[in-house]
Amino acid sequence: MRPISKSILVGITTIVVYLGVVVITTPALDAFDAISAAFQLNSIVIIGMGVGIGLQVFLSEKSKLFGCKLDVKKKAFGGNSGSVATTSFFSFFSLVPLGCCGWWLYALSLLPGIIGIGASAVLIEYSQILAYIGLAIIFGFAGLTAYKLKREMKLSEIV
Repeated sequence: MRPISKSILVGITTIVVYLGVVVITTPALDAFDAISAAFQLNSIVIIGMGVGIGLQVFLSEKSKLFGCKLDVKKKAFGGNSGSVATTSFFSFFSLVPLGCCGWWLYALSLLPGIIGIGASAVLIEYSQILAYIGLAIIFGFAGLTAYKLKREMKLSEIV
């Protein structure tokens, strides 16, 4: 599969999985209403995750085409999957007051017992900011991969 096709497919899949989790964990709302609420509050995060992961896949596939050996690929994918999970986790918190993601309300109720009341309050209060930070990390890993790819390509031209 061509890099652009694969990256678009993975980016769309990321968005669909996110929205699928919203629908599954929100039995009180119709699927359309749950998705609408998610997009109203988290459109930047939802689209950003899809674009960021798609970009990472594109860069990885391009490096394979050029025969570049990027030592950052596995680290970037591990970092990106962790960043996506964290970003998603925090972005779901902002949907709870709207009646979305009822399962996440249960997860929130367990949080103080796991990390303490103070830390839980900070995570809940700043969940949107933390989701944007997670998004920045996703794009940071993609930028690092792009830099490594460009450097590898220049080195291979010299040799």
